[in-house]
Amino acid sequence: MDDRYGNKVNQASDDYRYQGTNYEGYPPQGGHYHGGEEPGQEEDAQSDATEGHDEDDEVYEGEYQGIPHPDDVKAKQKKKAAGMADEFRDHADLVAERMEDEEQLAHQYETIIEECSHGRFQWILFIVLGLALMADGVEVFVVGFVLPSAEKDMCLSSSNKGMLGLIVYLGMMLGAVLWGGLADKLGRKHCLIISLSINAAFAFLSSFVQGYGFFLFCRLISGFGIGGTLPIVFAYFSEFLSREKRGEHLSWLCMFWMIGGLYASVMAWSIIPHYGWGFSMGTNYHFHSWRVFVIVCSLPCIASLVALKFMPESPRFLLEIGKHDEAWMILKQIHDTNMRAKGEPERVFTVANIKTPKQIDEFIEIQSSTGTWYQRSLVRFTTTFKQVLDNLLYCLTAQYRMNTLFLAIVWFTMALSYYGLIVWFPDMIRYYQEEAYKSREKNFHNEEVKHFTFNFTLENQVHKNGTYFNDKFIKMKFKDVTFEDSLFEECYFEDVTSSETFFKECTFISTIFYNTDLYEHKFIDCKFVNTTFLTQKEGCHLDFEQDNDFLIYLVSFLGSLSVLPGNIISALLMDKVGRIKMIGGSMLISAVCCFFLFFGNSESAMIGWQCLFCSTSIAAWNALDVITVELYPTHKRATAFGILNGLCKVGAILGNSIFASFVGITKVVPILLASSALVAGGLLALRLPETRDQVLM
Repeated sequence: MDDRYGNKVNQASDDYRYQGTNYEGYPPQGGHYHGGEEPGQEEDAQSDATEGHDEDDEVYEGEYQGIPHPDDVKAKQKKKAAGMADEFRDHADLVAERMEDEEQLAHQYETIIEECSHGRFQWILFIVLGLALMADGVEVFVVGFVLPSAEKDMCLSSSNKGMLGLIVYLGMMLGAVLWGGLADKLGRKHCLIISLSINAAFAFLSSFVQGYGFFLFCRLISGFGIGGTLPIVFAYFSEFLSREKRGEHLSWLCMFWMIGGLYASVMAWSIIPHYGWGFSMGTNYHFHSWRVFVIVCSLPCIASLVALKFMPESPRFLLEIGKHDEAWMILKQIHDTNMRAKGEPERVFTVANIKTPKQIDEFIEIQSSTGTWYQRSLVRFTTTFKQVLDNLLYCLTAQYRMNTLFLAIVWFTMALSYYGLIVWFPDMIRYYQEEAYKSREKNFHNEEVKHFTFNFTLENQVHKNGTYFNDKFIKMKFKDVTFEDSLFEECYFEDVTSSETFFKECTFISTIFYNTDLYEHKFIDCKFVNTTFLTQKEGCHLDFEQDNDFLIYLVSFLGSLSVLPGNIISALLMDKVGRIKMIGGSMLISAVCCFFLFFGNSESAMIGWQCLFCSTSIAAWNALDVITVELYPTHKRATAFGILNGLCKVGAILGNSIFASFVGITKVVPILLASSALVAGGLLALRLPETRDQVLM
């Protein structure tokens, strides 16, 4: 090799033999890399780097004549020879070499991130990814808030309401697994943009659709899109953080999920009760205030999507797939951004070359000259699918099998208890409200009313063995009213709306119903003699005064706000206490808190215990996110996170279904189930390896 080009070519082709914590050619001196210059040349080297070139970088005179540079020819020949040699090597040898390269890259990358420092760039990315995480938090609350209004707007049955409540978790489960796997193959930023776009589009569309089936489909696809947020966001952000900052700042990032819950609660409280915030088009299309709320809830997702366009791809991911130059440019951008913010713009990014792992090409590339576009697309799709599937199976290999199993159990038990209780708390509060409401019920027996006009609201009443002769019920409302064994003769019902109103074993003689919503199912074992039903009201009719009790929004708001102390404590102690102790301690303390629920016999008591449970359990969630990121290598990180987060959603679905079924029946089963799951998960978490002192592989 010509001495004139020897220094550069040797740097480009050097394998960076790992020696302790140093790399040949780049021993760290004062936190910087130096490309082998003598100490006396340091000033000149920095000046050259600042100017963007040195004497060896002068333009080759044949470059503009299409004549290849001699160095380029030699480099291509060497690369081609190495590629031909790889064809005859055993696959296991290539894998072993790649693993060795990855270990070297992990240590070098840690040193590079430390040189880039933690500053303005990371904080900007923190806000952008925080908005995406906020959108995930909002998605969990949206359906619960709109359900009371949507069930009247769409005439939903009990089974339909249950399916609507679970469909979002189903979509998020599928999305977490798929987008997590794709993020390790196609890139973090690229997949996050696609997943957020799907969520924003279908969340926005769901606010306009009128039918239950289409609304259910839109929320399913919306959940599928947002499901990729958690796996990608944590994998993405962790790859811009140094070891000493990772635990703390990933915990701070978790606060945005809490902010999403607060945002949804405040917006629901501010928008949904205002029935007039909407419009109608004829008699079949109604855009009520809850639909406005759905649109407003998509704003964090849209904001994150726009801001993400200006963020770079993870350089750690780019190095894994062999895109050295692109990764180097991004790392230089991070370094320069942070140095300018610190008032040190003269600081030079001294890294000239970064180790890239051996690339084992498994992708079958079909050139445009072979096959049709359909065949090429099909092969790319099937190959990518196979690679994602291989990544999923990789998490179950001997090296990671036990860690994956332990983490899966901890994620599942945490989700089962947390999401189950989060649904159980509001349901129990509604149950106490209903019991208090029923205790104020008024009963009327053997009343006789003749020639009277009812034009006011009847609420929470039971009328038995009554007689109504020549009475008029005009422009009035029935709320939780029951008539039993009563006689209506020559009565007239006009423009009547009703909620939870029934006629049981009543007799109607010569009675007319005009423009009412007293449908057939509201008459139970009744007799009709010469009775006429004229035009009936179409659709369902909202009653915001009852169905949208502000207390439910207040409960969600306080539950979300209560995790703030836990978030702060976990962020400050994550790197001091460690991930394992944080998970185990938080889950065991939360299990103890569950037993206090036996003393929750009122609305205020349930609110208080909910806040206590949420504040103690959040530390376990934060530590789980951190340790899941750190236990897996870069090319499998988002995949593993997606699998575990998908399993978490399975636990959420089971928790919602199981805990809700015991409301009003017994508190023993939900409390014992939640506490037992937390104790089991917390003890098992102590078997996991501690990761706070290791670099990201």
